[in-house]
Amino acid sequence: MTKHQNRIENLINKLCPNGVDYKTIGTVCDSIENVKWLKNIELRFKYIDLTSVDRITHVISQTQIIDSDTAPSRAQQIVKEGDVIFGTTRPTLRRFCVIDSSYDGQICSTGFCVLRPKKNVILTDFLFHLMGSTKFNDYVESTQKGASYPSISDKEIKKFRIPLPPLKIQTEIVKILNKFTELEAELEAELEARKKQYRFYKDQLMTFGKNVEYKSLGDIGVFVRGNGLPKSEFTENGVGCIHYGQIYTYYGTYTNKTKSFVSQESARKLQKVQKNDLIITNTSENIEDVCKTVAWLGNDEIVTGGHASIFKHNENPKYLAYYTQTKSFFSDKKKLAKGTKVIDVSTKDLAKIKVPIPSLTEQNRIVSILDKFEALVNDISVGLPAELSARRSQYEYYRNKLLTFKEYVG
Repeated sequence: MTKHQNRIENLINKLCPNGVDYKTIGTVCDSIENVKWLKNIELRFKYIDLTSVDRITHVISQTQIIDSDTAPSRAQQIVKEGDVIFGTTRPTLRRFCVIDSSYDGQICSTGFCVLRPKKNVILTDFLFHLMGSTKFNDYVESTQKGASYPSISDKEIKKFRIPLPPLKIQTEIVKILNKFTELEAELEAELEARKKQYRFYKDQLMTFGKNVEYKSLGDIGVFVRGNGLPKSEFTENGVGCIHYGQIYTYYGTYTNKTKSFVSQESARKLQKVQKNDLIITNTSENIEDVCKTVAWLGNDEIVTGGHASIFKHNENPKYLAYYTQTKSFFSDKKKLAKGTKVIDVSTKDLAKIKVPIPSLTEQNRIVSILDKFEALVNDISVGLPAELSARRSQYEYYRNKLLTFKEYVG
C-alpha cells in the first residue's frame, strides 16, 4: 500500500501541488431526463427498484421484468453502463451502485438519483467510491427531510461538492480502492453461501410434525405498540433505546446492549421493554424487512418508539426471534402485509400469526444449535465475518484518506 500511496503523493505534488478543484456533483455529470413509459409497445425491461440494490455489497442482486402492462405508472429512467445510481428514499441506508453492461438500457425507479459521469472529467468508479465516503454520508444525513419516511432530492445530491483531481490521480486511487472491494466481494460470496446453508438448516429445525401445537402470538403473549422516539432525542447516555430503523441496519437476532440512549424525561413518554421482550418492526419499504425482530436480553429496562411493537411472553425469546426468520413466518406475514410504498403489518394482524410452540426444553435445544450457526455467519469477532469486517474497516480507512484533498484556492 505504501508504494501506491507514494505514487499518488508524487502525482499530487507534480500535477496539483496547490490543491485540487472542488466541484458539485451536478457539474461533473450529464443531465438525464425521465422518460414517460410508452403504452402499447412490445418491449420488456429489467426494472431496478429500491430493493434491487444490496446495501452492503452495492451490487444489483435482484430485479423484476416489466412491460407496458406491468410497468409502474410514473415516469421512468433509462440507465446506461457506467451510470452511478443512489437511492434517495431512506438515503442513509446507502443503496448505491454502478450500472454494469447487463443493465445497460434497462429501467431504473425514480427512487434513484441517476448520475452519468462526464467521461473526460471524472471516472465512474471514482464517483462510486465518493458516494460511500464519510463526508457524503454526513451530508446526506443532515440534508434529508421527513421523519417516518426520510428522503433527499436529486437536486440536493447534485449540490454536494467533491474533490476533482486529474484523471491520472483518479485512476491510481480507483486501482487501490477497487482491490479492496474485489476482495470484499469474494468474502461476501463465501459468507452468503454459508448463510444460505444456515437458512436451510434453520427452516429444517423449525419444521415440526403434528406433535407440536401451533398457537397464535396473541394467545402466548401481549403486544404493546410503540410511539414517538425521533432520532433528535438521542443523547450520549441515559436510558437505552432501540429505534425501529436500527433494527433493519444495526441489530441482529438478539442484543443485551443498545446503540442509542434517551434522557430520563424522554423515556417516561415511551413504551418500556423488559428483559426477554421482543421488539418487532411494523413498517418497512419491503416485505423482507417488515416484522424484523430483535430479542432484548439485557437486564436493564429500555424503551422503543413508533413503527415497532413490543411482544411480552413466557417462551424462549431467542426461539421466537429465530422463528420470525423462517420461510413459514415470511409466508404468514406476507399474507397480512398492507400497502405498496410503505409495507405495514399491524399489531392486530401480528397477533394472528401462528407459531409452533414445543416445550421450553426443546426450544432451548434448538436455540443452542442456532446460536452456533449465528456466530459462524454473523459474529464479527470470529471467523469469516471477522475477516470481512476487518477488510471493510481497512477499505473505509483508505477510502476516506485517499479521497481527502486540499482544496485549490485560486
